[in-house]
Amino acid sequence: MKDSSAPEKLPVHVGLIMDGNGRWAKKRRMPRSFGHNAGMNAMIKLAEHAQSLGVKYLTVYTLSTENLSRPKEELEALFGLFRSYFSKNVKKLYKQNAAVKIVGDLSPLPDDVVKLLKDGESGSPVGAEFTLIFAINYGSRPEILRAVNLAVERGEKVDEKSFGALLFTSGVPDPDLIIRTGGEIRLSNFLTYQAAYAELYFTDVLFPDFDGKEFDKAIADYAKRDRRFGKV
Repeated sequence: MKDSSAPEKLPVHVGLIMDGNGRWAKKRRMPRSFGHNAGMNAMIKLAEHAQSLGVKYLTVYTLSTENLSRPKEELEALFGLFRSYFSKNVKKLYKQNAAVKIVGDLSPLPDDVVKLLKDGESGSPVGAEFTLIFAINYGSRPEILRAVNLAVERGEKVDEKSFGALLFTSGVPDPDLIIRTGGEIRLSNFLTYQAAYAELYFTDVLFPDFDGKEFDKAIADYAKRDRRFGKV
């Protein structure tokens, strides 16, 4: 159900670059895994909040292709979070008429994590009012190269519509708004093709502290913008 306090002008699809978990933990003299755990809790709450506002799609940048080069200990902690959080919270999403979608190349991930993610996606309710999209081992450049190679292999000449169907995000509308927490001002290989006309919102707030009120600030800022898409 849509929150009656939400702005009238809402983005259909929001992309979220969840940056600052490690720095948040460091400020508290805790290991980076502590920050990732806090970030996971924050992400789950934000997904519920976004749905309550009436947002239809939320794509969270969970693990980039570049992140796979991080120390093995940190990656194992991240995979452990998937194992401990994913199934439990996916079932909660289902009960709230929300679906799950995974975008990215899962092949380098541990087999049990891949199964968890794929099961979560395939078990989603049909016709859900909200979709939480996890970008995992995702990078926009590899996604585009994969789509190009698929078209070449099939001998296809593509236009925007047919090319979009070859992307991981096929069937999902392009993001209207992309939010990045943590103070950096760049997209970092996140949905760069899809974000051609997305509004961008950057905040210094570290992701574990990015709560519903901070999300509402981003939505209110979006609502003030005049989106002309190149027209007068």
